[in-house]
Amino acid sequence: MAHPPQTTALHELWHARCPVPTPLSVAVQLGWVESALRQMGGIRLRSLPETNDPVEPAQYHESTLPNSFRQGGSVPAIWARANGQRTRVIGLSWTDEYQAVIAMPWAGLTTIGQLRGRRIGIPRHEVTIDHSRAAALRAFSAILATEGLSLADVELVDLPDHQIPSVTRDGAVIATGNGRRGRYRYTSEVHALARGDVDAVYVKDTSGAQATHLLGAMTIGNIGFHPDRYVRINNGTPRPLTVSQYLLDHHPNVVRGLLTQVVLAGEWACTNREATITMVARETGWAESWVPYGYGDDVHRNLKLGLSPSWVAGLDTYKNFLAAQGFLAGNFDINDWVDPAPLRDVLDHLPGPTAAPTRHTGDYPGFQTPPNIYH
Repeated sequence: MAHPPQTTALHELWHARCPVPTPLSVAVQLGWVESALRQMGGIRLRSLPETNDPVEPAQYHESTLPNSFRQGGSVPAIWARANGQRTRVIGLSWTDEYQAVIAMPWAGLTTIGQLRGRRIGIPRHEVTIDHSRAAALRAFSAILATEGLSLADVELVDLPDHQIPSVTRDGAVIATGNGRRGRYRYTSEVHALARGDVDAVYVKDTSGAQATHLLGAMTIGNIGFHPDRYVRINNGTPRPLTVSQYLLDHHPNVVRGLLTQVVLAGEWACTNREATITMVARETGWAESWVPYGYGDDVHRNLKLGLSPSWVAGLDTYKNFLAAQGFLAGNFDINDWVDPAPLRDVLDHLPGPTAAPTRHTGDYPGFQTPPNIYH
């Protein structure tokens, strides 16, 4: 007779988050996650840094540690699941962001329909999973379809990273000739547009908005705030909150305690706009004045956690796109990945909208309140 595996005490919980607006980042910055874990047996919260640098371990995108969770772009999470990593999606957030197809004024482009036959710059980075390339391909595919066009109707031009000198410290390479450490996200795209090597590129979020302004470029396609939500689906819309299957199986109360704080943080943000913008600015590394431009005036209202059928369908759409484009080792059923039970249980047990009162303590209104542990 088979015996279930022994469940060991949980002493630490690892988390990773991308530098983007998420309810998880708000909950962590408020101190609620750390406080809740401390109340659940003195569990220590530890962080796996997110990075685009190819010299960093791939696990930073979706940790292989059994006691870990993550919220951020969907490409690394989907890629890891397709490669057999045992994670589950326990929540999604949908924060619209600046996503645009831009061109220089002298290109003579003012509409997406004029892209037929033109040169489209697509980034290519020497990394394990090139989420920038995946995002650009998806954006062009979706926006071209609104004009009855496809990727086959344009000329795709690869934009590899430019060579930069290798830098070593104590015998270890800390920046490589084909790496992106310390490099602006859209360096290759900016160079290609400015030189006239391509006619249009895709940019996103605050860094993309700043690149557009720096170049004096024309926005010929608005993707991030397009009236058709299907067009907006990409690496950051929606963003999955994933947790290891091990945690769900062996420490379900910890998962629900964590999830409670993330849900409450999303609700808290709705009534704390200025403090939320400050947190997003710190998380993303951009000035506060750029946050509403990059993520919309209602960014504080768009950090709620949910698993609505339309959001799950959006994640499935992007997963299928990645599989069709050859980014994944294989496709999988979205319903085998999404587990709605923990979130449903948390929402059923929350006492109501007054669960996250505000209080001025420290830098942010509401700091150190709650957590209350519901599970």
